[in-house]
This record gives sequence, structure tokens and C-alpha cells, in this order.
Amino acid sequence: MAGIGIPGVSDKYKTNDLVEGLMKVERIPLTREQDALESYKTQQSAWRDVNQKMSSLRDSVKSLYSYDNPFNNKLASSSDEYAITASAGRDAAYDSFKIEVLSPATADRLLSKEIEKGEEVPQGTYTFKTGDKTISYKWRGGKVEDFMAGLNKRGSGTLKASLIGVNRGKKALLIESLKTGADSRLIFEDAAKDWALEKEIIRKTSSSSAAFGTKKADFSSPAPDKLSESEQEGMPPLSVAKAAISDGSVAFSPRGGAAIKIPSKIAANENARIEFTFQAKKTADITDAANAAQEEPDIPGAGSVSFGGVTIENKPSETGIEKSAPKEPLEAVYSESVLFVQSQDGEESEIEIPKEAWTFGEDGAGGQAKISLDAKKFPGIAALVVRNRNTGVQLTLSGMTAFDAKKDLGFEAVHPVSEAGDAVIKYEGITITRPENEIDDVVPGVTLHLADKTDRPATISIKPDTESAKDALIQFVGKYNQAVAEINVLSQNKPEIVEELDYLSGDQKEDYKKKLGLFFNDFSLSSAKGSMQRIISAQYKFSESAGVTMLNQIGISTNATNYSGYNPGKMRGYLEIDEKKLDENLKNNLEDIKKIFGYDSDGDLIVDSGIGYLIDKQLTSYVQTGGILATKDSVLNRQIDSTQKKIARLESQLDDKEAELKAKYGQMEGTLNSLERQQEGITNFTKQNQRNN
Repeated sequence: MAGIGIPGVSDKYKTNDLVEGLMKVERIPLTREQDALESYKTQQSAWRDVNQKMSSLRDSVKSLYSYDNPFNNKLASSSDEYAITASAGRDAAYDSFKIEVLSPATADRLLSKEIEKGEEVPQGTYTFKTGDKTISYKWRGGKVEDFMAGLNKRGSGTLKASLIGVNRGKKALLIESLKTGADSRLIFEDAAKDWALEKEIIRKTSSSSAAFGTKKADFSSPAPDKLSESEQEGMPPLSVAKAAISDGSVAFSPRGGAAIKIPSKIAANENARIEFTFQAKKTADITDAANAAQEEPDIPGAGSVSFGGVTIENKPSETGIEKSAPKEPLEAVYSESVLFVQSQDGEESEIEIPKEAWTFGEDGAGGQAKISLDAKKFPGIAALVVRNRNTGVQLTLSGMTAFDAKKDLGFEAVHPVSEAGDAVIKYEGITITRPENEIDDVVPGVTLHLADKTDRPATISIKPDTESAKDALIQFVGKYNQAVAEINVLSQNKPEIVEELDYLSGDQKEDYKKKLGLFFNDFSLSSAKGSMQRIISAQYKFSESAGVTMLNQIGISTNATNYSGYNPGKMRGYLEIDEKKLDENLKNNLEDIKKIFGYDSDGDLIVDSGIGYLIDKQLTSYVQTGGILATKDSVLNRQIDSTQKKIARLESQLDDKEAELKAKYGQMEGTLNSLERQQEGITNFTKQNQRNN
């Protein structure tokens, strides 16, 4: 008996092979579209790689002529880097100057007496102040270790507490302010004050003050200064005789002046603070009187006598006064520079008291002002000098009071590790104070970093940063060569081009070989390469005195190594660097190198020429939105989208076709199986009849 055939399963009549053969022919359009899709994607990937290489090169050349170009970078060096260093901004001038660090800015770091491990800190509100910061800590009571952890969490960036091992098994608590400067002293309030007193972090102290400048013996005439030479001829000199002491204050009439000696004990205390009040009032101007005093005396005539019609003139008197040329009339003087500090070096070291030491009352600048001077800000302070050069202003100074600024707070540190103080430096002989060790407002474009006191003035030198310029040029050459290599691979069908790229890995070389000659007939790439080569080899004469006008003059060219033999790789357009020549030019011609990458050719203060500018402009037309490469990518996107739709449609049609063929051939196979069964039945019937007969 014949076997049972199941259409599409037993495939007794090879209908599956028949269907697959027919479908293979039907799939030819689909395969063609799939191959096209793969080609489009490969092209799109290649164009995007070109875009990436060109964009990278464009960014590199833009940095060579933009405001942030590396040729403007500066390096700052110090002759005493342990005490002071500096960093130079782009606006810093090439210069060398001296800085003497008299003292760096410090912060309060206060140590307690020895305490036991796990010692209890009582409950309370612990308040700490430093500068303009206040830390208020509500503590429920507990171990000192937990107290410190909570304090450090709340005082982050302002206050810090830690346990220091001072003896075997014994520790002390160190509390420190993280703010430097004399105005950032660490102050304990509320429960913190009681606790600090108990642990001998601070102790009470009595404030003591001393008065001076109220006796005639404290005053002397001010020494001549440089401004005296430029004063009007005939102007009364500054005189201590015009200073009058009354009821503890001193009044200086117009053209009055004095040097007020500071007691040596006060001057020697670096914590001394001198305070006094100052007031200026208008008074009768002395200019008219001074001008009248300059006029020559009016001498009357000798007279005459007449008798009998005869007049006899007396002989003129002989006074001995010679007539002089008329003098220029004096003009009124008004000056706000009246208060100075004099050091022990004498009048040449006079420094005007800065306005930051003045505190004005409600009446403003015209009213009374309080002057507060810290002795440590004026090293070697010896006297206060008043120079009332005004002709119509009277100055009044109160008696001067001096006291210890630290003790005046009512408490002092018992075991100070360091105490809050301002940084004090001398710049070109000028004493300057700042609350921080980072000072950026003394030398334009330069930030000073103070670390310690200098033994002698340190020399700070500002020089060009040739290393960053060199790195930028090397990066530019690398990016340029990568872009040229990408163009060479895609526009030429020569395997040796890939083999010459030694920096590629094995897998990268295989990928490049697949892309060889992909855009052989596309002239946009060869055009871009040609334009860049012309820009690189051109001359840029930015001025009549220009010494460097071409890239090959600084050691960058397609044959910088001067190879004389034949090398096909040297014909590809890659740049090379003669490092020795480049270093020499960076040292001697940095400004010229900067100019050949970008300069203003028409005087409108906008860069419009140079290698960097022109390559940037050239590549922008390729990589910008809507540019050449974006257009190619857009075209390929449309082709890919259209092809994907065709593929989807063809796959649907093929699925329907395959289902139709399988149904037809399955039906045919079923019919054949039915006929075979009928034939088998007839055959069996015939055989049965034959056996019966």
C-alpha cells in the first residue's frame, strides 16, 4: 500500500524545491534593492567620516586664529616658588617684576588643652563666627567625637574641627577657620564661648589703650616731598606753626602741616591699631592775601619846591629795592590727599592712607570720618603726616588712640597654632594688604599665589607659552593629515594608500580597504584637497616688515625632512614637521606665526586672512548645516528611505507570492496523492478478483 503524502510536509513530489526555485527568480528585484541599500549606507557612513575629519580639522584651525588662540598664552615663573607662584592670563603683559611677601594671609587655628577620649560636650547652642559667616549649632549633648562630626558637617567650607594627638593617650581639639584675613577672626558665642573658656581654647583679656598726638612735643614740621617742587611760586610753605592744639584735638589752618610721631612701643606692636577722627571745613581762602603780599611796596615821590617861578625837584629816595618782573597770581588749591603714613626710612617712604581705612558718618565725605590703621599693614610705621595743601579748608584731627586689636575683643587664644591676619606684600616698593593668598588685582592679568614669607624679593617673569602653541600646531598637522588621508582613500583606488597609514590598526586598515575609491568620480573631495593645499603653500605678507610669511618657514611642509629620493607617499599631500626648526621659530617669531594663521588685512579689526581663517572658511562650506556634505547625506537619506520602502513592499509581495505558490503546489500534490490512492485501490481490486477466479 502506498504511503500517505501530506502536502507541504512530506514533499514527496519536491514541491518545496519547485517553489524555492521559482521564488529565487522572484527575489532578484529584492536582492538588487538590498544591495543598493547596503551601498547607500556605506556611502553615507563614508561621507559622515569625511564630515567628522573635516569638522575636527576646522575646530583645530579655528583655535589657531580665534581669540583663544594658543599664541596668546602666557607662562609665569617665580624665583621663589616655595613662597610665591603666579598664573598669567591672556591679557598679561610680557614683563618681569619683583614681589616681596612680608607675610601670607593666615586663619585662626586654635588648640584646646588636653582632653580625654569620649569626653562629653554639654547640651546648648554653639555659635561660631568668622568674617561674615555664622555657624549656629544646636547640640543635644554627647561625645566630643560626635560633636566634631556634626560641627564639620554644618561648617563645611567655613569651619573645621579635629582631634590632634599631643601626648601618648592624650588629645587636644583643634578648631580652625577656613577663612583667611584679619577680619575673619574666629569668635565664640553662646555655649561655644563657655565651652571654649573651659577647654582653654580662649581666655579673657583686658583691653588697654594709649593716647598720643596731644602735645606740642609730638609735632614737627613735615619734610619736603616731591609735590612741593611743583607748587605755585609764592605759595606759603606747609608749616607746623599753623597747627593749633585745643581740648585734645588739633586744627590745621590752610597750608598747615605736621609729622606726628608714633610712640615706639605702639609702632613695635604688629597688632596695634591706631584710630582718630578727621573733619574738613571750609574757611576763608588765603589766596587773595597771599597775592597781596607778593605786590611791591608803593613808595611815594620825593616831592619838589617852587620859588619865584622856579621849581626844583627833590632827588628820589634810595630804598635799595629793585623792581622785579610781575609774578603770576596764585590760584586757590583744593586737595583730598592730606593724610600719610611715614616709615622709619624717612619722607621718601611716605604712603597715603588709603580710603578703605576711612569710615564716613551720615554727613558723607564732607562730614566727620573715622580713620583706623593697622600697624602691620604699614611695616616700619614711625609717624602720621598731615599735609593741608588747601588754601580754603581747615582740617581738624582728634587725639589719637592706639590699642592691641586682638586683645580689644575681650578674649585671646591660649594655644594659637596660627592667628588670623592679612597677606602683606610689597610690589615695586609699594606695601599692599589683602585678606586672601590669591591676589589678582595688583598686576593686570596676573594672579599671585602666596604660600610663605620670602627672604628677599622674588622675581615674577611673564613669558610666552611656546609649548601650548607647539602642541596646537602639532594637533593641527595631525588633523590635517587625517582629513587628507580620508580624502585620498575615498577618491583613489590604490591599496598602497592604506598601507602607508602606519598609525592605523589592522582592523582599521581592513575597513579603509573596503572604502578605497568609493567616491572615485566625485570631484568635491579632490577639490577640497586642492584648495587646502593651495592655502597651506601660499604666502601671507601681513606687514612690510613680516619675517615669517609662509608655513614652510617655520618647519611645517609636505617635505619638511628634505627627503631627496622618490617616495610616492610624499606625493599624497601630507604635512611633516621639522621639530628643531619649529622650536626655534616659536622662540623667536611667535607673533609672526600667530599672524600667518589669522590677521586683519583691511584695518577693520576683524581677522579676514591667514591659513587658519581660509581653511576654516573652506571647510565651513562642506561641514555647515546645509553644506556640501549635509546635502550629500540628505540625498542618501532620501535614497535609503525610498529603498527601504521598496524592500518592505517587495518582501510583502514575495510573501504573498510564496504563499500562493505553496498553496497551488500543495493542492497539486494533494490531487496527485488522491489519484495515486485511487490507482492503488483499482490495483488491489484487480488482484483480489484474480485470486478469487
